[in-house]
Amino acid sequence: MVQAGAEWCRLGSMPSSARPLRQSVTLSAGVARRVRALARVKKASASRVIAELVESGLQAQDAERDRFLQLADRLTESQDRAEQEQIKGELARLTFGD
Repeated sequence: MVQAGAEWCRLGSMPSSARPLRQSVTLSAGVARRVRALARVKKASASRVIAELVESGLQAQDAERDRFLQLADRLTESQDRAEQEQIKGELARLTFGD
């Protein structure tokens, strides 16, 4: 139960997948300095900033994978040689970098 002023409310239990888990990470001195600076700017804890950065990175990775799969689908469906070469180039950049 949580009390807010004079009002009481009962919070439902969180799904087990939404439960926060404690995880220890080692950061280089430079990265730790940047995280602390970002935490000060955001007025948040360094732990919260690290969690947000990890979530953002995972979302970016998922978006990149989705983009790759879309391009692969376009490549298999394309009949135009020029478009196929262009798509192959994009896939190569996604796979190996610029």
